[in-house]
Amino acid sequence: MDFFIPSDSREGKGSGDGNLKWWQLSLIGVGCTIGTGFFLGSTIGIETTGPSIVFSFILAAIGTYIVYNLLAKMTSEDPQEGSFCYYANKAYGRWAGFSCGWNYWSSNILIMGSQLTALSILSRFWFPNVPLWLFAAGYAILSIVVVLTGNKGFDKVENILAIIKTAAIVMFIILAVAGIFGWIHHGDVNHPGIPKSRNELFPEGIKGFWSSLIYAFYAYGGIEVIGIMATRLKKKEDASKAGIIMLILLVVIYVISLGLAVFMAAHGAFNEKESPFVTAMEKYHLSFFPHVFNGAIIVAGFSTMTASLFGVTTLLVTLAESGDAPALFTKKLKKWKCLPLPSLGLATIGLVASIITALLLPGKIYEYITTAAGILILFNWAFIILSALRILEVKIGGKIVGFIGIVLILAAISGTFMDKNIRFGFFVSLLFVGIIGIVAWVMQKKVW
Repeated sequence: MDFFIPSDSREGKGSGDGNLKWWQLSLIGVGCTIGTGFFLGSTIGIETTGPSIVFSFILAAIGTYIVYNLLAKMTSEDPQEGSFCYYANKAYGRWAGFSCGWNYWSSNILIMGSQLTALSILSRFWFPNVPLWLFAAGYAILSIVVVLTGNKGFDKVENILAIIKTAAIVMFIILAVAGIFGWIHHGDVNHPGIPKSRNELFPEGIKGFWSSLIYAFYAYGGIEVIGIMATRLKKKEDASKAGIIMLILLVVIYVISLGLAVFMAAHGAFNEKESPFVTAMEKYHLSFFPHVFNGAIIVAGFSTMTASLFGVTTLLVTLAESGDAPALFTKKLKKWKCLPLPSLGLATIGLVASIITALLLPGKIYEYITTAAGILILFNWAFIILSALRILEVKIGGKIVGFIGIVLILAAISGTFMDKNIRFGFFVSLLFVGIIGIVAWVMQKKVW
Protein backbone atom coordinates (compact mmCIF):
# COMPACT_ATOMS: atom_id res chain seq x y z
CA MET A 1 0.00 0.00 0.00
CA ASP A 2 1.29 3.39 -0.79
CA PHE A 3 0.27 7.00 -0.49
CA PHE A 4 -2.43 9.50 -1.41
CA ILE A 5 -1.68 12.03 -4.14
CA PRO A 6 -3.40 15.25 -3.13
CA SER A 7 -5.87 17.22 -5.17
CA ASP A 8 -6.43 20.92 -5.60
CA SER A 9 -9.88 20.68 -4.03
CA ARG A 10 -12.80 18.35 -3.67
CA GLU A 11 -14.42 20.08 -6.59
CA GLY A 12 -11.06 19.55 -8.26
CA LYS A 13 -9.92 21.20 -11.42
CA GLY A 14 -9.53 19.30 -14.60
CA SER A 15 -6.23 17.66 -15.18
CA GLY A 16 -5.18 19.75 -18.13
CA ASP A 17 -2.57 18.41 -20.48
CA GLY A 18 -1.02 15.21 -19.16
CA ASN A 19 2.45 14.01 -19.95
CA LEU A 20 2.36 10.38 -18.85
CA LYS A 21 2.27 7.46 -21.26
CA TRP A 22 0.18 4.45 -20.31
CA TRP A 23 3.18 2.18 -19.70
CA GLN A 24 4.74 4.79 -17.42
CA LEU A 25 1.57 4.86 -15.33
CA SER A 26 1.65 1.05 -15.19
CA LEU A 27 5.20 1.01 -13.84
CA ILE A 28 4.48 3.81 -11.37
CA GLY A 29 1.49 1.82 -10.19
CA VAL A 30 3.57 -1.30 -9.58
CA GLY A 31 6.13 0.70 -7.60
CA CYS A 32 3.49 2.54 -5.57
CA THR A 33 1.42 -0.52 -4.72
CA ILE A 34 4.14 -2.89 -3.50
CA GLY A 35 4.79 -2.19 0.18
CA THR A 36 5.09 -3.82 3.58
CA GLY A 37 1.48 -4.95 3.21
CA PHE A 38 2.86 -7.51 0.77
CA PHE A 39 6.32 -8.03 2.24
CA LEU A 40 5.07 -8.65 5.79
CA GLY A 41 1.26 -8.68 5.73
CA SER A 42 1.27 -11.66 3.38
CA THR A 43 2.87 -13.69 6.17
CA ILE A 44 -0.28 -13.34 8.24
CA GLY A 45 -2.29 -14.31 5.18
CA ILE A 46 -0.22 -17.48 4.80
CA GLU A 47 -0.62 -18.28 8.50
CA THR A 48 -4.36 -17.79 8.14
CA THR A 49 -4.99 -19.95 5.08
CA GLY A 50 -1.80 -21.76 3.99
CA PRO A 51 -0.81 -22.33 0.33
CA SER A 52 -4.26 -21.18 -0.80
CA ILE A 53 -3.06 -17.61 -0.18
CA VAL A 54 -2.19 -17.66 -3.89
CA PHE A 55 -5.90 -17.91 -4.74
CA SER A 56 -6.67 -15.13 -2.26
CA PHE A 57 -4.35 -12.84 -4.20
CA ILE A 58 -5.94 -13.82 -7.52
CA LEU A 59 -9.45 -13.07 -6.22
CA ALA A 60 -8.22 -9.78 -4.76
CA ALA A 61 -6.71 -8.91 -8.14
CA ILE A 62 -10.12 -9.40 -9.79
CA GLY A 63 -11.78 -7.14 -7.24
CA THR A 64 -9.01 -4.58 -7.56
CA TYR A 65 -9.36 -4.45 -11.33
CA ILE A 66 -13.11 -3.91 -11.12
CA VAL A 67 -12.55 -0.93 -8.82
CA TYR A 68 -9.75 0.53 -10.91
CA ASN A 69 -11.55 0.08 -14.21
CA LEU A 70 -14.66 1.93 -12.99
CA LEU A 71 -12.56 4.72 -11.49
CA ALA A 72 -10.60 5.01 -14.74
CA LYS A 73 -13.85 5.30 -16.72
CA MET A 74 -15.11 8.10 -14.46
CA THR A 75 -11.74 9.83 -14.80
CA SER A 76 -11.86 9.47 -18.57
CA GLU A 77 -15.36 10.97 -18.82
CA ASP A 78 -14.88 13.70 -16.22
CA PRO A 79 -11.18 14.26 -15.35
CA GLN A 80 -11.02 15.67 -11.84
CA GLU A 81 -8.06 15.93 -9.53
CA GLY A 82 -10.51 15.87 -6.63
CA SER A 83 -10.22 12.07 -6.79
CA PHE A 84 -12.87 9.50 -5.96
CA CYS A 85 -14.25 11.74 -3.19
CA TYR A 86 -15.37 14.16 -5.90
CA TYR A 87 -17.23 11.35 -7.68
CA ALA A 88 -18.85 10.20 -4.41
CA ASN A 89 -20.05 13.78 -3.87
CA LYS A 90 -21.31 13.99 -7.44
CA ALA A 91 -23.19 10.70 -7.15
CA TYR A 92 -24.72 10.88 -3.68
CA GLY A 93 -24.23 14.37 -2.26
CA ARG A 94 -21.95 16.16 0.10
CA TRP A 95 -22.30 13.62 2.93
CA ALA A 96 -20.74 11.00 0.65
CA GLY A 97 -17.80 13.20 -0.35
CA PHE A 98 -17.26 14.18 3.29
CA SER A 99 -17.40 10.58 4.52
CA CYS A 100 -15.16 9.40 1.69
CA GLY A 101 -12.51 12.02 2.43
CA TRP A 102 -12.40 11.48 6.17
CA ASN A 103 -12.56 7.70 5.78
CA TYR A 104 -9.56 7.88 3.47
CA TRP A 105 -7.70 10.17 5.88
CA SER A 106 -8.38 7.70 8.69
CA SER A 107 -7.26 4.73 6.62
CA ASN A 108 -4.01 6.49 5.78
CA ILE A 109 -3.39 7.24 9.45
CA LEU A 110 -3.82 3.54 10.19
CA ILE A 111 -1.65 2.66 7.18
CA MET A 112 1.13 4.82 8.63
CA GLY A 113 0.74 2.94 11.88
CA SER A 114 0.80 -0.35 10.01
CA GLN A 115 3.94 0.62 8.09
CA LEU A 116 5.52 1.96 11.28
CA THR A 117 4.85 -1.28 13.14
CA ALA A 118 6.11 -3.37 10.22
CA LEU A 119 9.37 -1.41 10.14
CA SER A 120 9.77 -1.92 13.87
CA ILE A 121 9.11 -5.66 13.63
CA LEU A 122 11.64 -6.02 10.80
CA SER A 123 14.24 -3.97 12.70
CA ARG A 124 14.03 -6.39 15.61
CA PHE A 125 15.56 -8.95 13.28
CA TRP A 126 18.90 -7.41 14.24
CA PHE A 127 17.97 -6.16 17.70
CA PRO A 128 15.43 -8.63 19.15
CA ASN A 129 15.60 -7.25 22.69
CA VAL A 130 14.75 -3.66 21.75
CA PRO A 131 11.08 -2.85 22.53
CA LEU A 132 8.81 -2.45 19.52
CA TRP A 133 7.65 1.01 20.59
CA LEU A 134 11.23 2.34 20.69
CA PHE A 135 11.80 1.52 17.03
CA ALA A 136 8.36 2.98 16.23
CA ALA A 137 9.29 6.24 17.97
CA GLY A 138 12.58 6.47 16.10
CA TYR A 139 11.08 5.91 12.66
CA ALA A 140 8.22 8.32 13.41
CA ILE A 141 10.61 11.10 14.41
CA LEU A 142 12.76 10.51 11.34
CA SER A 143 9.68 10.61 9.10
CA ILE A 144 8.50 13.89 10.63
CA VAL A 145 11.97 15.38 10.13
CA VAL A 146 11.82 14.48 6.42
CA VAL A 147 8.46 16.24 6.12
CA LEU A 148 9.73 19.30 7.99
CA THR A 149 12.70 19.66 5.65
CA GLY A 150 10.30 19.95 2.71
CA ASN A 151 12.22 17.44 0.63
CA LYS A 152 11.60 18.63 -2.94
CA GLY A 153 13.36 15.65 -4.42
CA PHE A 154 11.08 13.15 -2.68
CA ASP A 155 9.43 12.00 -5.91
CA LYS A 156 12.78 10.98 -7.38
CA VAL A 157 13.75 9.22 -4.16
CA GLU A 158 10.41 7.41 -4.17
CA ASN A 159 11.07 6.10 -7.68
CA ILE A 160 14.47 4.79 -6.60
CA LEU A 161 13.01 3.10 -3.54
CA ALA A 162 10.24 1.59 -5.67
CA ILE A 163 12.98 -0.06 -7.73
CA ILE A 164 14.52 -1.40 -4.51
CA LYS A 165 11.19 -2.97 -3.50
CA THR A 166 10.73 -4.66 -6.85
CA ALA A 167 14.38 -5.72 -7.01
CA ALA A 168 14.06 -7.42 -3.61
CA ILE A 169 11.20 -9.58 -4.88
CA VAL A 170 13.03 -10.39 -8.12
CA MET A 171 16.10 -11.37 -6.07
CA PHE A 172 13.99 -13.78 -4.02
CA ILE A 173 12.43 -15.33 -7.14
CA ILE A 174 15.86 -15.91 -8.72
CA LEU A 175 17.34 -17.42 -5.54
CA ALA A 176 14.24 -19.53 -4.89
CA VAL A 177 14.31 -21.00 -8.39
CA ALA A 178 18.03 -21.65 -8.02
CA GLY A 179 17.41 -23.42 -4.72
CA ILE A 180 14.56 -25.58 -6.04
CA PHE A 181 16.62 -26.74 -9.04
CA GLY A 182 19.63 -27.49 -6.86
CA TRP A 183 21.84 -24.71 -8.14
CA ILE A 184 22.40 -23.61 -4.56
CA HIS A 185 23.99 -26.61 -2.87
CA HIS A 186 23.51 -27.03 0.85
CA GLY A 187 22.88 -30.71 1.42
CA ASP A 188 19.46 -32.25 0.88
CA VAL A 189 16.72 -29.67 1.23
CA ASN A 190 13.18 -30.99 1.38
CA HIS A 191 10.30 -28.78 0.33
CA PRO A 192 6.60 -29.32 1.02
CA GLY A 193 6.06 -28.86 -2.70
CA ILE A 194 2.73 -28.57 -4.48
CA PRO A 195 -0.27 -29.40 -2.24
CA LYS A 196 -1.60 -32.84 -3.08
CA SER A 197 -4.92 -32.66 -1.29
CA ARG A 198 -7.57 -30.16 -0.27
CA ASN A 199 -6.38 -30.34 3.34
CA GLU A 200 -2.86 -29.41 2.28
CA LEU A 201 -4.11 -26.58 0.08
CA PHE A 202 -6.58 -25.30 2.71
CA PRO A 203 -5.06 -26.41 6.04
CA GLU A 204 -7.23 -23.90 7.92
CA GLY A 205 -10.35 -24.70 5.92
CA ILE A 206 -12.67 -22.34 4.06
CA LYS A 207 -12.93 -20.14 7.14
CA GLY A 208 -9.17 -19.51 7.06
CA PHE A 209 -9.27 -18.80 3.34
CA TRP A 210 -12.13 -16.38 3.85
CA SER A 211 -10.23 -14.55 6.59
CA SER A 212 -7.08 -14.27 4.45
CA LEU A 213 -8.78 -12.17 1.75
CA ILE A 214 -8.26 -8.91 3.66
CA TYR A 215 -4.46 -9.30 3.51
CA ALA A 216 -4.54 -9.97 -0.21
CA PHE A 217 -6.69 -6.89 -0.83
CA TYR A 218 -4.46 -4.83 1.45
CA ALA A 219 -1.43 -5.71 -0.69
CA TYR A 220 -3.19 -4.13 -3.70
CA GLY A 221 -4.07 -1.00 -1.73
CA GLY A 222 -3.05 2.12 -3.62
CA ILE A 223 -4.89 1.30 -6.82
CA GLU A 224 -7.20 4.27 -6.21
CA VAL A 225 -4.16 6.55 -6.21
CA ILE A 226 -3.26 5.34 -9.69
CA GLY A 227 -6.81 6.12 -10.73
CA ILE A 228 -6.18 9.68 -9.60
CA MET A 229 -2.89 9.80 -11.52
CA ALA A 230 -4.76 8.73 -14.65
CA THR A 231 -5.66 12.42 -15.05
CA ARG A 232 -2.01 12.97 -16.00
CA LEU A 233 -2.11 10.62 -18.98
CA LYS A 234 -1.57 12.08 -22.45
CA LYS A 235 -4.50 9.99 -23.61
CA LYS A 236 -7.13 9.63 -20.89
CA GLU A 237 -8.67 6.68 -22.71
CA ASP A 238 -5.47 4.70 -22.00
CA ALA A 239 -6.27 4.64 -18.27
CA SER A 240 -7.95 1.23 -18.46
CA LYS A 241 -5.04 -0.26 -20.47
CA ALA A 242 -2.54 1.08 -17.92
CA GLY A 243 -4.52 -0.52 -15.11
CA ILE A 244 -4.74 -3.89 -16.84
CA ILE A 245 -1.00 -4.05 -17.52
CA MET A 246 -0.21 -2.87 -13.98
CA LEU A 247 -2.43 -5.53 -12.44
CA ILE A 248 -0.99 -8.24 -14.69
CA LEU A 249 2.51 -7.28 -13.53
CA LEU A 250 1.43 -7.21 -9.89
CA VAL A 251 -0.37 -10.55 -10.12
CA VAL A 252 2.65 -12.16 -11.78
CA ILE A 253 5.02 -10.77 -9.13
CA TYR A 254 2.73 -11.60 -6.22
CA VAL A 255 1.59 -15.05 -7.33
CA ILE A 256 5.03 -16.30 -8.40
CA SER A 257 6.81 -15.06 -5.27
CA LEU A 258 4.12 -16.30 -2.86
CA GLY A 259 3.77 -19.56 -4.78
CA LEU A 260 7.49 -20.17 -4.40
CA ALA A 261 7.37 -19.26 -0.71
CA VAL A 262 4.61 -21.76 0.16
CA PHE A 263 6.26 -24.36 -2.11
CA MET A 264 9.54 -24.08 -0.17
CA ALA A 265 8.36 -23.80 3.46
CA ALA A 266 5.77 -25.66 5.49
CA HIS A 267 2.59 -23.92 6.59
CA GLY A 268 3.65 -23.85 10.25
CA ALA A 269 7.05 -22.32 9.51
CA PHE A 270 5.74 -18.83 8.77
CA ASN A 271 5.35 -16.23 11.50
CA GLU A 272 4.40 -12.56 11.51
CA LYS A 273 7.80 -11.47 12.82
CA GLU A 274 9.55 -11.93 9.48
CA SER A 275 8.84 -11.79 5.78
CA PRO A 276 7.62 -15.08 4.22
CA PHE A 277 10.45 -14.85 1.69
CA VAL A 278 13.08 -14.84 4.43
CA THR A 279 11.37 -17.87 5.98
CA ALA A 280 11.34 -19.69 2.63
CA MET A 281 15.11 -19.27 2.17
CA GLU A 282 16.13 -20.23 5.71
CA LYS A 283 17.05 -23.81 4.81
CA TYR A 284 19.74 -22.61 2.43
CA HIS A 285 21.56 -20.64 5.13
CA LEU A 286 22.44 -17.79 2.80
CA SER A 287 23.87 -15.47 5.43
CA PHE A 288 23.50 -12.34 3.30
CA PHE A 289 19.88 -12.86 2.21
CA PRO A 290 17.93 -12.03 5.40
CA HIS A 291 20.04 -8.92 6.00
CA VAL A 292 19.81 -7.61 2.45
CA PHE A 293 16.12 -8.46 2.11
CA ASN A 294 15.11 -6.97 5.45
CA GLY A 295 17.16 -3.87 4.72
CA ALA A 296 15.44 -3.41 1.36
CA ILE A 297 12.01 -3.78 2.95
CA ILE A 298 12.80 -1.29 5.71
CA VAL A 299 14.08 1.33 3.28
CA ALA A 300 11.06 0.84 1.04
CA GLY A 301 8.60 0.73 3.93
CA PHE A 302 9.98 3.94 5.37
CA SER A 303 9.49 5.67 2.03
CA THR A 304 5.83 4.63 1.87
CA MET A 305 5.20 5.66 5.46
CA THR A 306 6.77 9.09 4.94
CA ALA A 307 4.87 9.54 1.68
CA SER A 308 1.65 8.67 3.53
CA LEU A 309 2.52 11.34 6.10
CA PHE A 310 2.92 13.87 3.26
CA GLY A 311 -0.37 12.65 1.81
CA VAL A 312 -2.56 12.86 4.92
CA THR A 313 -1.08 16.25 5.73
CA THR A 314 -2.10 17.64 2.34
CA LEU A 315 -5.42 15.78 2.25
CA LEU A 316 -6.54 17.48 5.45
CA VAL A 317 -5.78 20.86 3.88
CA THR A 318 -7.92 19.87 0.90
CA LEU A 319 -10.78 18.89 3.21
CA ALA A 320 -10.44 22.18 5.09
CA GLU A 321 -10.43 24.25 1.88
CA SER A 322 -13.64 22.56 0.74
CA GLY A 323 -15.33 23.19 4.10
CA ASP A 324 -15.21 19.58 5.28
CA ALA A 325 -12.63 20.27 8.02
CA PRO A 326 -11.93 23.25 10.32
CA ALA A 327 -10.31 26.21 8.52
CA LEU A 328 -7.44 25.99 11.01
CA PHE A 329 -5.96 23.17 8.95
CA THR A 330 -5.40 25.42 5.93
CA LYS A 331 -2.83 27.53 7.80
CA LYS A 332 0.83 27.17 6.87
CA LEU A 333 4.12 28.20 8.42
CA LYS A 334 5.48 31.58 7.33
CA LYS A 335 8.99 30.17 6.95
CA TRP A 336 7.82 27.11 5.00
CA LYS A 337 4.74 28.26 3.11
CA CYS A 338 4.27 24.82 1.65
CA LEU A 339 4.01 23.20 5.10
CA PRO A 340 0.56 23.14 6.79
CA LEU A 341 1.67 22.80 10.41
CA PRO A 342 -1.77 22.15 12.02
CA SER A 343 -2.45 19.37 9.51
CA LEU A 344 0.98 17.85 10.10
CA GLY A 345 0.37 18.13 13.84
CA LEU A 346 -2.82 16.09 13.65
CA ALA A 347 -1.10 13.45 11.52
CA THR A 348 1.72 13.37 14.09
CA ILE A 349 -0.82 12.71 16.83
CA GLY A 350 -1.90 9.69 14.78
CA LEU A 351 1.71 8.47 14.67
CA VAL A 352 2.07 8.97 18.42
CA ALA A 353 -1.12 6.96 18.96
CA SER A 354 0.46 4.14 16.93
CA ILE A 355 3.57 4.24 19.10
CA ILE A 356 1.51 4.09 22.30
CA THR A 357 -0.54 1.22 20.90
CA ALA A 358 2.64 -0.62 19.96
CA LEU A 359 3.75 -0.24 23.58
CA LEU A 360 0.47 -1.55 24.98
CA LEU A 361 -0.16 -4.34 22.46
CA PRO A 362 3.24 -5.43 21.11
CA GLY A 363 2.05 -8.93 20.21
CA LYS A 364 -0.91 -8.31 17.90
CA ILE A 365 -0.67 -4.66 16.96
CA TYR A 366 0.37 -5.25 13.34
CA GLU A 367 -2.56 -7.57 12.65
CA TYR A 368 -5.04 -5.18 14.26
CA ILE A 369 -3.86 -2.04 12.50
CA THR A 370 -3.42 -3.74 9.14
CA THR A 371 -6.90 -5.26 9.35
CA ALA A 372 -8.55 -1.96 10.28
CA ALA A 373 -6.66 -0.04 7.59
CA GLY A 374 -7.52 -2.65 4.98
CA ILE A 375 -11.24 -2.52 5.83
CA LEU A 376 -11.34 1.29 5.61
CA ILE A 377 -9.66 1.12 2.19
CA LEU A 378 -12.30 -1.36 1.04
CA PHE A 379 -15.11 0.91 2.24
CA ASN A 380 -13.75 3.57 -0.11
CA TRP A 381 -13.46 1.02 -2.91
CA ALA A 382 -17.13 0.21 -2.41
CA PHE A 383 -17.84 3.96 -2.66
CA ILE A 384 -15.99 3.99 -6.00
CA ILE A 385 -18.08 1.13 -7.42
CA LEU A 386 -21.40 2.52 -6.17
CA SER A 387 -20.53 6.01 -7.44
CA ALA A 388 -19.62 4.66 -10.88
CA LEU A 389 -22.86 2.69 -11.16
CA ARG A 390 -24.80 5.91 -10.57
CA ILE A 391 -22.64 8.32 -12.64
CA LEU A 392 -21.78 6.17 -15.65
CA GLU A 393 -24.15 4.71 -18.20
CA VAL A 394 -23.47 1.10 -17.33
CA LYS A 395 -25.04 -1.77 -19.28
CA ILE A 396 -26.29 -4.93 -17.61
CA GLY A 397 -22.94 -6.68 -18.04
CA GLY A 398 -21.14 -3.80 -16.34
CA LYS A 399 -23.64 -3.83 -13.48
CA ILE A 400 -23.04 -7.55 -12.95
CA VAL A 401 -19.28 -6.95 -12.86
CA GLY A 402 -19.78 -4.12 -10.37
CA PHE A 403 -21.94 -6.42 -8.23
CA ILE A 404 -19.16 -9.05 -8.28
CA GLY A 405 -16.73 -6.38 -7.08
CA ILE A 406 -19.04 -5.48 -4.18
CA VAL A 407 -19.40 -9.17 -3.26
CA LEU A 408 -15.62 -9.66 -3.20
CA ILE A 409 -15.17 -6.54 -1.05
CA LEU A 410 -17.87 -7.66 1.38
CA ALA A 411 -16.30 -11.13 1.52
CA ALA A 412 -12.93 -9.62 2.47
CA ILE A 413 -14.48 -7.35 5.11
CA SER A 414 -16.70 -10.04 6.66
CA GLY A 415 -13.82 -12.51 6.67
CA THR A 416 -12.03 -10.43 9.30
CA PHE A 417 -14.88 -11.12 11.71
CA MET A 418 -14.41 -14.87 11.26
CA ASP A 419 -10.87 -14.92 12.70
CA LYS A 420 -10.59 -14.13 16.40
CA ASN A 421 -6.95 -13.10 15.94
CA ILE A 422 -7.87 -10.15 13.70
CA ARG A 423 -11.48 -9.54 14.77
CA PHE A 424 -10.45 -6.60 16.93
CA GLY A 425 -9.29 -4.77 13.79
CA PHE A 426 -12.80 -5.20 12.38
CA PHE A 427 -14.29 -3.40 15.39
CA VAL A 428 -11.65 -0.65 15.18
CA SER A 429 -12.68 0.05 11.58
CA LEU A 430 -16.36 0.12 12.60
CA LEU A 431 -15.50 2.67 15.28
CA PHE A 432 -13.91 4.97 12.68
CA VAL A 433 -16.80 4.53 10.26
CA GLY A 434 -19.33 5.11 13.04
CA ILE A 435 -17.70 8.36 14.16
CA ILE A 436 -17.41 9.65 10.57
CA GLY A 437 -21.02 8.66 9.88
CA ILE A 438 -22.33 10.46 12.98
CA VAL A 439 -20.39 13.63 12.15
CA ALA A 440 -21.62 13.53 8.53
CA TRP A 441 -25.22 13.13 9.76
CA VAL A 442 -24.88 16.07 12.15
CA MET A 443 -23.28 18.21 9.43
CA GLN A 444 -26.07 17.27 7.01
CA LYS A 445 -28.74 18.31 9.53
CA LYS A 446 -27.14 21.39 11.09
CA VAL A 447 -24.60 22.91 8.70
CA TRP A 448 -24.99 21.99 5.01
